[in-house]
Amino acid sequence: MASDFRLKEKLPEITNRLVETYRTHGSTSHLGHCPLPNYEAVIQATEWMKEILFPGYRRRDGLHMGNVVYYVGDLMDKLHDLLTQQIARALRHEANHTAECDPMRLADFEALGQAKTLAFLEQLPELRKILALDVQAAYDGDPACKSLDEVILCYPGFEAVTVYRLAHLLHELEVPLIPRMMTEWAHSRTGIDIHPGAKIGTYFFIDHGTGVVIGETCEIGHHVKLYQGVTLGALSFSTDSEGRLVRGTKRHPTIEDRVVIYANATVLGGRTVVGHDSVIGSSVWLTRSVPPHSTVLLERPNLRIREKCEELRPENSLANGKATQDAA
Repeated sequence: MASDFRLKEKLPEITNRLVETYRTHGSTSHLGHCPLPNYEAVIQATEWMKEILFPGYRRRDGLHMGNVVYYVGDLMDKLHDLLTQQIARALRHEANHTAECDPMRLADFEALGQAKTLAFLEQLPELRKILALDVQAAYDGDPACKSLDEVILCYPGFEAVTVYRLAHLLHELEVPLIPRMMTEWAHSRTGIDIHPGAKIGTYFFIDHGTGVVIGETCEIGHHVKLYQGVTLGALSFSTDSEGRLVRGTKRHPTIEDRVVIYANATVLGGRTVVGHDSVIGSSVWLTRSVPPHSTVLLERPNLRIREKCEELRPENSLANGKATQDAA
């Protein structure tokens, strides 16, 4: 059956009703102001960053030492311009200069955006060294891994950590909005949620990864390994006298060096410290500190194993139900 084009006459009325909500619920629209950071541009910048950090693995092959300088130099130039513009937008919004796009004020934020962009780009060589340790941690920690190349190409945990480390540099430079845009993009791709404000040491590995959550004020030491489903979260949220959340406090745990946390464990609270060289077992719920060299496990469950268990078969359940009715 073909569409009835006469029904399209309803669209103007629906449009007017929708636009009216832009007035009545203005907090969820951004109209008449200077533009926010562009989502697609931020993701493009992130992809360029990964290309710069790991040349030859992603979009461009056939690179060698004779042409890589030109290729990376071109990416750096484009990245500089794109980040300068997007960081300027984020800074302007954070400063609440949203009523008018004053060209003079715009120039001020462009200059600040460029300064922060250059400060960020300056740190990329050192970041490559840190990420190389993360790659090694994944290879050393997973017997199923055949090579370092496999980590870079295939591992979602390493993907999430790479984007986190980039976003964390921007967070440390007090760039608003953009770090969260980056890590939430990685979250949507990998299922791993790392806040850019978290502090994570070197040689860090997330195995399998899906469902991992690392909160904003979490501090993680060196040589730490997490498995899927681990939550490093807040135990509770303090409120002020008017019931509003108190922000900027230490809400998430501290994980010291050489700790392993197994699947689906939950560690909560800003005062909770997991001492170095400890192991937290699967499905543990931990809300208090443990000393170094601790092993935290749930008590062994009582498993019941039945061989050739007839009463669990569906046809037997139906038969037993009929027999009960007949007896009644």
